[in-house]
Amino acid sequence: MFKIGCHLSVSKGYLHMAQEIIELGGNTFQFFSRNPRGGSAKEIDPDDIAAFLEYTKENGISCILAHAPYTLNACSKDEKTRDFAFTAMSDDLKRMEYTPGNLYNFHPGSHVGQGVETGIGYITDLLNRVLWEDMTTTVLLETMAGKGSEVGSKFEEIREIIDKTELSDKLGVCLDTCHVYDAGYDIVNDLDGVLDEFDRVIGLDRLKAIHLNDTKNPFESHKDRHEKIGEGFLGADAISNIINNERIKDLPFYLETPNELPGYAEEIAMLKKMRKSL
Repeated sequence: MFKIGCHLSVSKGYLHMAQEIIELGGNTFQFFSRNPRGGSAKEIDPDDIAAFLEYTKENGISCILAHAPYTLNACSKDEKTRDFAFTAMSDDLKRMEYTPGNLYNFHPGSHVGQGVETGIGYITDLLNRVLWEDMTTTVLLETMAGKGSEVGSKFEEIREIIDKTELSDKLGVCLDTCHVYDAGYDIVNDLDGVLDEFDRVIGLDRLKAIHLNDTKNPFESHKDRHEKIGEGFLGADAISNIINNERIKDLPFYLETPNELPGYAEEIAMLKKMRKSL
């Protein structure tokens, strides 16, 4: 099954998001776990969750992805910012257990001049404090574009975080197509070579989701500016190759393109036509 969806707002509840993605033509979705620019989280409504779980069974929604807020920086120089990262992620992961067996994605963070190794140390410290043995959620490290002092633009950095995390079986990776191209991995001209390198360094079994975005910037620009599908430097042919690649085509794909809901519906329809198996 082609798992395709987009980013939705949780403000009207889980059931509403599930109904919305079906109306848009998708079968999975991503949402922010809390205010993306702040710290507040919507109260969990048990009745809404119960209705959502029933609706997902009936409509074939098998996987959802919660995205941590942008303000969550696990490797900040500022202790208060790191404390917020711990508080927010701890709370988010507890809330995720209301919808068991799904995905939680976060940006590894920016070390802000402290150095990559110090940054990785802070990130793994956080993960070692918030993960627990019987949790059902898989926590995803997102591949980054390498803007400023971001950690995670190189596969080796993500591998090091995984290796230093005690409960590493709880970790996976979300590959962002805009980010990896901006970081210097040529998924336009050598997708299989990039996947080979990912497999060698991290392991393709760790790849659990893909953020499917075109990019406004050329190769290795380290800019991180998403573009609509087929309108950027990746282009429609590269996007088609990605969603049809035998090694990754069964993963869930999440659109984060600069769109409103009608635009997402158009892109989902376009991508479904691109899928050679459909």
